[in-house]
Amino acid sequence: MKIFSFPIVLVFSMLVLTLNSCDNNETFPEEIINTSNPIITIKGTGSFVFDSFVPLADKPTNVYYHIPAGVTDNSRIVVIFHGAARDALESRDALIAHADRNQQILIVPEFSNQNFPGGDGYNLGNVFDDGDNPSSASLNSEGEWAFSLIEPLFDYVKLATANVSPSYHVFGFSAGGQFAHRFVFFKPNARFNKVVAASSGWYTMPDDQVDFPYGIEESPILASSLTSIFSKQLTVLVGQADNDPNSGIRSNAIVDVQGNNRLARANYFYNQSNSIASSIGASYNWQFVSLPNVNHDLVGAADFAFNTIFIN
Repeated sequence: MKIFSFPIVLVFSMLVLTLNSCDNNETFPEEIINTSNPIITIKGTGSFVFDSFVPLADKPTNVYYHIPAGVTDNSRIVVIFHGAARDALESRDALIAHADRNQQILIVPEFSNQNFPGGDGYNLGNVFDDGDNPSSASLNSEGEWAFSLIEPLFDYVKLATANVSPSYHVFGFSAGGQFAHRFVFFKPNARFNKVVAASSGWYTMPDDQVDFPYGIEESPILASSLTSIFSKQLTVLVGQADNDPNSGIRSNAIVDVQGNNRLARANYFYNQSNSIASSIGASYNWQFVSLPNVNHDLVGAADFAFNTIFIN
């Protein structure tokens, strides 16, 4: 399920981090960090400020983490995308038991409203200054996209934990579910393995007949890359009780075609994407899961993701 991808240049220079809950000094290669500010190995439960990716250095990002005591150098890293409340700390704390059970490293970047304001800045990945009215004039450079923070953050965490995993899993809940599926669309060459987009309020359809943000027309995503996108291990996850039409999800004449609640919209996104894949002769590797007796619940969705999808 790859799409187009602009060339990514990850410029790691003058790497400066502030870390909490750490007590071991470890310096990294001089070409990657400013050695006058040696990095401390992260372990246990804590947070750090990530400002090392040069295009987003003016947007220092709090990153909350949990590293179980028994992890090894090839333990899987799981990146969590929080909801619209920008509740990265709370999301990490709610998922610690899941990480401990699977011996996985939990990384939760906080896309603050100050640095990535509104739905344009976070849900839509800061691809456009005004995502509802995309144009070449309002298109941000790829380095400024919120999506572009994830790969350099993965590299940093690998260094800070001496981890050698070649890929990572992704779990996004609610607004984070929106971010997760669009991350797949806009960064198909990123090193994610399994991606779970849980309980999203609405979706960008892989449809080049519909303008972004409801489709991919007028966006940097190429229709010719849809075959690659559909090959990714993307799980569309939603609770069967997440069916309240008055839950504050976006509503207008265009998006309401997807349905009037999260359950209906998840079904629509998955089934219509399947139809598009079939129409272009693409293999469809996504899956749809609806959870009985689960409403709009982070832990309920994470129980399935961590216990079923992320077990390896």
